[in-house]
Amino acid sequence: MIKNKLSRACSIRIAAFTVAVLSFVSVRPLCAASRPGSQLNFIFVLVDDLGWTDLGCYGSHFYETPNIDRLASRGMKFTQAYSACTVCSPSRASILTGQYPARLHLTDFIAGHQYPWAKLRVPEWTKFLPLEHRTLAEALKARGYATASIGKWHLGGEEYFPLRQGFDSNIAGTNRGQPPSYFAPYRIPTLEDGPAGEYLTDREASEALKFIEANRDKPFLLYLPHHAVHTPIQAKKDVTERYRRKIKADVAQQNPAYAALIESVDESIGRVMQKLAELKIDERTVIIFTSDNGGLLPVTSNVPLRAGKGSAYEGGVRVPAIVRWPGVIRPGSTSEVPIIGADFYPTILEMAKVKPYRSQVIDGTSIVGLLKGARSSQRDALYWHYPHYHHGSAKPYSAIRQGDLKLIEFHEDNHLELYDIRNDIGEKEDLAQKMPQKRDELRLKLHAWRQAVGAQMPTPNPDYDPAKADVSGSRAFELQ
Repeated sequence: MIKNKLSRACSIRIAAFTVAVLSFVSVRPLCAASRPGSQLNFIFVLVDDLGWTDLGCYGSHFYETPNIDRLASRGMKFTQAYSACTVCSPSRASILTGQYPARLHLTDFIAGHQYPWAKLRVPEWTKFLPLEHRTLAEALKARGYATASIGKWHLGGEEYFPLRQGFDSNIAGTNRGQPPSYFAPYRIPTLEDGPAGEYLTDREASEALKFIEANRDKPFLLYLPHHAVHTPIQAKKDVTERYRRKIKADVAQQNPAYAALIESVDESIGRVMQKLAELKIDERTVIIFTSDNGGLLPVTSNVPLRAGKGSAYEGGVRVPAIVRWPGVIRPGSTSEVPIIGADFYPTILEMAKVKPYRSQVIDGTSIVGLLKGARSSQRDALYWHYPHYHHGSAKPYSAIRQGDLKLIEFHEDNHLELYDIRNDIGEKEDLAQKMPQKRDELRLKLHAWRQAVGAQMPTPNPDYDPAKADVSGSRAFELQ
């Protein structure tokens, strides 16, 4: 009897011990996941004015980008990625908020062009990123992330600078869209000058490495919007000369200084990846690389795409996009599913397991499923709205892409153009008259979307003067 009781007691103790061990084993991963060191880091690299074909991994035979190509070989390359706008400030605001520029009423580069005699008068749009929007930095900072913006800001004056938008530090970000100089002295108020002759892209990369090093043991968001490759086209002389010797008559891209600018960005990416590996944090660091709009003509060539920055056509909005997420993305994979800049906000929030506010409006769609191998998206359509004029004869327009079809509505005369992007990437054959039913269907969807987001429309200009209305000769683009 006594022996049976002792045996039963021992069994109970062994069972309790077993349960405790199993509980510890099952809970341990959860505890590890909650430690700061196990959270994902995010590095978002935004290159200014980088065209869709400006990288080796996107088909360039002139520009050399071995580090960015290596990034693509370790992650996923999107062949149909789009900026949210054909110019920079709206695209940047969309990335940071997940909203379409039309909803934000931030629809042109700040402070925009002035065309007082154009046929249409542009709306009274917002020339800053309003503080009430929950930026990506604010969303992650609430979860204990260190945050930094290093490079171009261009989303309003000092009261709207990164320090007011959730970033712990702001290095080189101002209201300006381009640097006074790529060589020190830079004359950038938020960047302490380095030694004479120091190169801006190199300096931005060095500041990024310092931030990564300082925050190696905590989760971080590094927003790295390089000033390059925007004008002024200033590059290192020795690198420029090397590219000058590479110029061939049968290659569309032939600008040696621009090539050197791109190489400086490529070197920055290489240094960042090397630092992550040295600190042994590369396996928990997501890198996203993209551009804010299409390549600027005639500085570069976007062939086979039509036109360039500022335009309604593919050359104005199709951009390179690469995502590296170790352990999740199949290395060297490619997605042909169309995505847009607003998608990065909900994607990063999902990766970081951060929920948006209940009342928060997000226009973007998370691409986590695509990154994990999905071949399609639940998205119905992509939209653009640019009620402005731009250098190079670009005029106010709205556009929608649904499936392979893209409809553009030009507001001066409300005429429509329809293209089959998959089979006509250069947008050479207008199908608007051949496919009237589809044309009208997409126009109705476009109008409904504009109304839903509260898009501001241009209005007839009482000062319209056809003799003075030409926008092709403007030099205002140099101030972007």
